[in-house]
This record gives sequence, structure tokens and C-alpha cells, in this order.
Amino acid sequence: MRHKQGDRVRHPRKPSWGVGLILESGQTDEVRVFFDGAGEKRLSSEYVELEPVSGEAAHSQLLDHLRVEAGDTPKRFRSLAESIQFFLKEFPGGFAGERLHKEERDYKIKARDLARQLLDETELRQLLADGRADEVCDRAMKIVNASNLIHQIEKMKLSDGLKNTEAQVAFATALAELLYGSGSDERRFTHFADVLEAMGAEKWTIATYFPFLLSPDRHMFLKPTVTQQAAEVCGFEISYAADLNFTTYSRVQEFARWLFKALTDEGLAPRDMIDVQSFIWCIAPGKY
Repeated sequence: MRHKQGDRVRHPRKPSWGVGLILESGQTDEVRVFFDGAGEKRLSSEYVELEPVSGEAAHSQLLDHLRVEAGDTPKRFRSLAESIQFFLKEFPGGFAGERLHKEERDYKIKARDLARQLLDETELRQLLADGRADEVCDRAMKIVNASNLIHQIEKMKLSDGLKNTEAQVAFATALAELLYGSGSDERRFTHFADVLEAMGAEKWTIATYFPFLLSPDRHMFLKPTVTQQAAEVCGFEISYAADLNFTTYSRVQEFARWLFKALTDEGLAPRDMIDVQSFIWCIAPGKY
């Protein structure tokens, strides 16, 4: 049978390829398919008849967010299995390996522990109640300087933006709300982003750094170039925009959750988003 663009299928002899999405099906026998377990393939209906799938069998978080481009998919798109092979070559032992701990995890864990100490919820709220927004900002800068995740120029922008009392109060209040507030994730993130913009420090790294360190079980850090490249490698659409916005932020969180589950299913046992962030850095095309 002839499939049309958007149909979901399976290869009858390649169950490990998972669910596929028809990207292109013309008048010839060739069909272009992206499989969630194997990446893009060009197949001929002369040799294989793809099986249509629907309902629960057609579910795939990756395909739901697949980045589809006009024309041929760039060569940098590859399967997750290929990315895992490269990751394990770079970091023998995977997430439990000595090299990953030394180069990627240990310093982030130290920064996480410092963040949890200096931005403890009870202490943070007490500082604000005592009118000590300046102390909150000093602590935030200590945490920022505890790792190399934020570029030095971006650190300077944040520091410069915190030099007046009004900005200190706005930042400290928005940070407490972002980390511990009761409002929606979108409202809290958007408010923090607005405060950063008013300070001239509206960078993705700054906007996502604190939730990532305080709660790496739930939040992902967004380093723009690397994250975009890794998402493209996996075919996952994150709707990236340079301006801080909740759509991109929420898509990056979905991408991270998908990766966490996929890596877990492959037996790599990531512990949190710190591990996932290290994997994202590793599989960016520039690392190949």
C-alpha cells in the first residue's frame, strides 16, 4: 500500500527501529521515513512493505516533536543509538564512569550543593523579609561563579545589572518566586525573564541555571548552541528563539525528559538532568 506524508508505520523486519513517521512519499517506489529508534531511512516499497500503526501503538514522544525540514534532512540527524555509541566512546563506563565524574559531574554536584545551602527556601525568604535583597544577590553570584556553565561575559552582565538597590530587590524577589513560588511555571519563569531583561541580563543560561542546580531531578539547563545542536541530532523540535520565552523553555524540558527516559530504557541509568545535560553536550555535532 502507498503511505502518505504524516502516516506512522513500522518496519516488519526491524522492530528495533520503533515507530516511523513518513516524511516524504512521492510517485516513485522510494519513501523517506524517520524512525524513533533508528533515525532517517530511505526505503523502497519494492523490497519492504511498511506496516501502518495507529492508536497507542503509534505513540512516540520523539515523533510528536519531530523537527521536520523542507527537502533532505541534514546529515547531522542520526539515531539515538549512534549518539549513545559516541557518548560511551568518549566516556567509558557511561554515567558511572570515572571520566564523566571528573570532567562533567563532580563540579556540578559541588555547585548544586552550594546552591542548596545558600538558597535554602526558609533562609531565602527570611533574607527577603529582613530587607536583605543584596545578600540574596551576593549568594546568587557566588553560585553563578561556582561553575563554568555560564560564560564569563554573561556573568559580568548579571553582576553589572545587580549594582543598584531596585534591581537587587526585583531580582531577589523574582528568584525566590521562580524557585519556590506557588504560581504556574509559566508565570514564574516569565516574570523572572522580564526582570533579567530589565537588567540587561536576559540570557538563557542565567534564566535556567538556578532551577537546574536546585532541582536537577526536574529542570534542564539551556546552553543555546549545544542544546539546539543536540535536539537537531535527535530530530526533536524545541522551537528555539533567542528571546527568553516559555514555549522554548517547556520544549527543552520535554526534550530532556524524553532523553532521560530513552537513556534509561537503553540501560544507561542517568541519575538526573545533570547527567542528561552532560549527554547533550557530548552529542552536539561539533563533538563528532
